[in-house]
Amino acid sequence: MSARLNAAQPYAVGLFRIVVGLLFTVHGAASLFGVLGGAMGTHGGTIDAGTWPGWYAAVIQLVCGGLVLLGLGTRGAALIASGSMAFAYFDIHQKHALWPIQNGGEPAAMFCWSFLLLVFTGSGAFALDRLVARRTSGAEEPTAERATVTA
Repeated sequence: MSARLNAAQPYAVGLFRIVVGLLFTVHGAASLFGVLGGAMGTHGGTIDAGTWPGWYAAVIQLVCGGLVLLGLGTRGAALIASGSMAFAYFDIHQKHALWPIQNGGEPAAMFCWSFLLLVFTGSGAFALDRLVARRTSGAEEPTAERATVTA
């Protein structure tokens, strides 16, 4: 059983990455563009451009969430996203109460730990990172082969 589960691990990580990235991207799009109900607490509105920290958090959510969703620069984007959610939890939520269930910080905590997991696991299957890596390694191999053949 463990062998089968281990063989499926890249696909499970890939699907996890896609879902978490999509949810984060949608959260940022809602805050920036007012889609899907808009920013929380605005009754369908948006966050004013340049306001700290909400607008910057929404930009991070949109950009890093999109990169994670596509699997492009997953580890770096996930690290930035995780840090932004840690900041959101400790700066915004924790001053209201200690536990996430009490202070409304459950989404921030879950996103923070989910993205931190992706920093260590990588993008998994279905990622554009792997496609780009294959193309660059595939382009370099014929050059290396030609160099050894002509030498």
